[in-house]
Amino acid sequence: METSAPTETLEPAATIIDRFGGPDAVQEITGASRTRVYRWTQPKAKGGTNGIIPFPQAVKLISHAKKHGLAINADSFLPATEPAL
Repeated sequence: METSAPTETLEPAATIIDRFGGPDAVQEITGASRTRVYRWTQPKAKGGTNGIIPFPQAVKLISHAKKHGLAINADSFLPATEPAL
């Protein structure tokens, strides 16, 4: 029986999508297709955005979060940075 490797998901997109209730909820809020939402969590080599949600959709999600009292702000959309040496 062949098993496949787990699908890699990249941050911060994976966490943000989860916090909004999953891909279907994000699709409804942003108007992006479900496939496009999924690709935000994928590496560029697989046609994704390396975990970055495009600016127009990020603005829609931030606006939705403010209207609905969700604890998500603009900083949540930035990739984590490694500490400077």
